Order: sequence, then structure tokens, then C-alpha cells
Amino acid sequence: MPLEIISRRALPGVSLPRIRRQLHLCLKHLKMPDAEVSVLLTGDAAVRRLNRVHRGQDKPTDILSFGMRERRDPQDPLPPDENVLGDLVVSTQTIARQARERGVSAEVELRFILIHGLLHLLGYDHAGALEEKRMQAAHAVLLAAAQSPRRD
Repeated sequence: MPLEIISRRALPGVSLPRIRRQLHLCLKHLKMPDAEVSVLLTGDAAVRRLNRVHRGQDKPTDILSFGMRERRDPQDPLPPDENVLGDLVVSTQTIARQARERGVSAEVELRFILIHGLLHLLGYDHAGALEEKRMQAAHAVLLAAAQSPRRD
């Protein structure tokens, strides 16, 4: 299955089938309907541990993106598979807090942050003002694609 969502920590009020469909709509919009992305929904402790190990930041965060297109070993004899984007790890506890702070549902916040993570897998960043503006524009386009009416 190209798009997999594994839930180790539930997020009340969130329809995972709907979130999966919305991510698939984003991938279709990007002309990557068969791209492989895995999403792990877990808690603050697991995300904090991963954040500490991989980014040197000893704190939980909403999402971590582990792209398969970047940081490849140059000695790897296999060419990168452009269809394999990578993994997204989400703290449902942080998503719930952020949703309350923003006054939106947990599902709206989760969709928002998953699109953000997907863009990171595609190489977008927000380190500088120009990069941030480019990422925000792409985010708005994908958010609209995710909310488009069902066309199955």
C-alpha cells in the first residue's frame, strides 16, 4: 500500500479514512498517486525521543519528516526510487494541544500538519523568508486539493 497510516495513539474525533483520502488527493494533485508515504501517529514521548536522536532537540514537536530522497549514502549502489517519499511521525498529543490553541478540530490540525510534513518530504523548507513563502504557497494549493469534492 503506497500510503499507510499506523495509529499507536488515537486522536479523538479524527477519521483516519478521511485523512488518508485527503493525503491521497494531495499526492494525485502532485501527479504522484503511487508515491509511498508512511504516517505514524504516536505520542509526545516517542516523538521527543526521535527529535532528540535525529535533530538534537530534546522536546516533542508536532511532526517529524524522514525523507527517503535526501541524505542517501553516495556508496549505495541502488538508485533512489522517486516514488518512495518517506515517513512522517506525528505526536497526537501535540496536535490536540495545537488544535485547542488554534480553535480548530483535531482533524483540521492533523490535515494541516500532514500536508506540512509531506512538503518537507518533497524538499520544501522554511529556513529563509523566500523558502517559507514558497512552502506556504504550496501548502495552500495542497490544502485546497485535500478538501476538493470526492471524485472516485
